[in-house]
Amino acid sequence: MDFELTTEQKLLRDTVRDVLNRGYGPERRDGIAGAGPGRDPKIWTNLAEIGLLGLTFAEEDGGMGAGPIEVMLVMTELGRRLAPEPVLDCALLPGGLITRTGTDAQRKDLLPVIAAGTLKLAFAHGEPGLRWPATETGTHAVRRGDNWVITGRKHPVPHGDCADLLIVGAALPDDGIGLFLVSPADPGVQRTAYTTHDGLRGASIEFDGAAAELLGEPVDATAAVSAALTAAQAALCAEAVGAMEEALRLTAEYLKTRKQFGVPLRTFQTLTQRAADMYVALELARGMSMYASMALADGIVDPVVASRAKLRVGRSARLIGQEAIQLHGGIGMTDEYPVGHYTARLTAIEHTLGDSNDHLRYLGGNVGDHQMVEL
Repeated sequence: MDFELTTEQKLLRDTVRDVLNRGYGPERRDGIAGAGPGRDPKIWTNLAEIGLLGLTFAEEDGGMGAGPIEVMLVMTELGRRLAPEPVLDCALLPGGLITRTGTDAQRKDLLPVIAAGTLKLAFAHGEPGLRWPATETGTHAVRRGDNWVITGRKHPVPHGDCADLLIVGAALPDDGIGLFLVSPADPGVQRTAYTTHDGLRGASIEFDGAAAELLGEPVDATAAVSAALTAAQAALCAEAVGAMEEALRLTAEYLKTRKQFGVPLRTFQTLTQRAADMYVALELARGMSMYASMALADGIVDPVVASRAKLRVGRSARLIGQEAIQLHGGIGMTDEYPVGHYTARLTAIEHTLGDSNDHLRYLGGNVGDHQMVEL
């Protein structure tokens, strides 16, 4: 198996890294995330100009026609810089749902403007009290003549605060889950925005007879939703790897420069052993992230593969985040120092689309499918 990146993939990675390095340092990122919408419109425009917002869309739909490996590279760089731009939540994930389920007209109308950065979407799927993997929904869609209306509540909706259009999962009258396009400006929609503990944004959204347009045909879209979320889990794993890389780099640099009793901290064997454990955890996570993305690149859309990766990445993220703060001592707990923000983002990723316990439970329910299981 060839793990080497192509020339084009290296160029993509380096371009994204350059844009984000110029746009975000720790202090500027904290200032942007802590005020206003929590994003920089200029950087969002830059990301659209280099094709990241339509990365996986077909070229005829205004995209680059790239695959999961390119998504992995981009998300790793976003994680490395803690960029708050909602590339996954407002572009790639909803765009993937439109590609899988939308009509030709819907794809032509929506995908080019998403890729251009002029239209942000959010996927309103999660509901209070439903743990991953949610196979049902309390939100219902009803026909009224030739139109549809939706009633229910979606929470949390990542970056639903800034969405110009929502993709909402709702129960169809004849069973199954359908996907619907809903304008948040509709009088039947009440949106409450909030800031997450990692400095990003989200929304709780109530639908009360809100007008909706069916995305695609009135058939069960459960399989399409599962496939889109499987790809999103792989993308989150890649983002976490980027954040873990930077948390480890910051920790190693601190151990080299910070002195105690007149000598650098790196001279204390116990501390270097803990840093070595962080490195091992990072490499385990990196391998599983690549496994998830390469499986998708081979056409294997398997929730079990994504769960394996998410479980390993979640465990590594917890270890690296906690150890990074511990090895920094008191400074690691301050808002002014970046390592705490990396830990907060890693914690949020670990709880998105199923936490480690959810994935362990899911994988445990599938042990009968395997001849051998190792703990």
